[in-house]
Amino acid sequence: MTVEAAYDEVMRITRREAKNFAYGIMVLPKEKRRAIAAVYAFAREVDDIADGDLPADEKRMRLEALRAKLDGQELLALADARARFGIPRDALSRLVDGGLQDLEQTRYATFDDLRGYCEKVAGGVGVACIAVYGSDDVDRANTLGIALQLINIMRDVQEDSELGRVYLPQDELQRFGVTGVGLTEPANSGGAGFAGAGAIRLRHSPEFVELMRFQAQRARAHLAEGLRLLDSLDRRSALCVSTFAGLYSGQLDRMEANDFDVFDKSCRLSTRAKLGVVARNLL
Repeated sequence: MTVEAAYDEVMRITRREAKNFAYGIMVLPKEKRRAIAAVYAFAREVDDIADGDLPADEKRMRLEALRAKLDGQELLALADARARFGIPRDALSRLVDGGLQDLEQTRYATFDDLRGYCEKVAGGVGVACIAVYGSDDVDRANTLGIALQLINIMRDVQEDSELGRVYLPQDELQRFGVTGVGLTEPANSGGAGFAGAGAIRLRHSPEFVELMRFQAQRARAHLAEGLRLLDSLDRRSALCVSTFAGLYSGQLDRMEANDFDVFDKSCRLSTRAKLGVVARNLL
């Protein structure tokens, strides 16, 4: 496979799989757009392995094999993007660490515990991407990644609970009086992936709404701090990042408008709404 063919493939993956990424990178120049797609495709492969149906030991082996590919040229598009833009290996390796953590841990005692996870699965993407954008503001890239991951966690409460995962901090669940089957299970699931963790039954309730309002305030605070990254970016890179942020902020607004009923109502933006965010940013 040629480098051009490899870039074509990661662009196809991004267009097919990315819910928000594909809209944000529309505004980037070709070289940067393809490099960001290469990062996304790598992150997508990590997620697909960690969330798949294989036994946990097989998942671990495949994730470590994927990490090893960072040291060669097998990931052709990503290797070329790293050479062009100086994307740090450590940021990409953190994504693998996050995938491995999902195999071992299904509960987070406090937000500090959850933040460490978010720094791997989302902060790693942010730090990888700012190398492409041309900024060295690693701290705010990490914070912005955490903000977007927190919004994902809120949106996907039901989906994650069906897989036996509860990312909402345990101490906050207790503080707001949110109860459900399995919420007090140990953080470690015995290395069995989803198996053994058990599905979690959560429901929309006044207590759940108050918990989610608290989560929304935290996500918005991280988003505001992370968006200070824009000051260090060129115009088109800043437009890309602000588009990402606008899409996620729109999802947060939708959740709030639905009284945080993430169980029965869609909190995802339509294609038309996403294009509207892109258009507003362009204007």
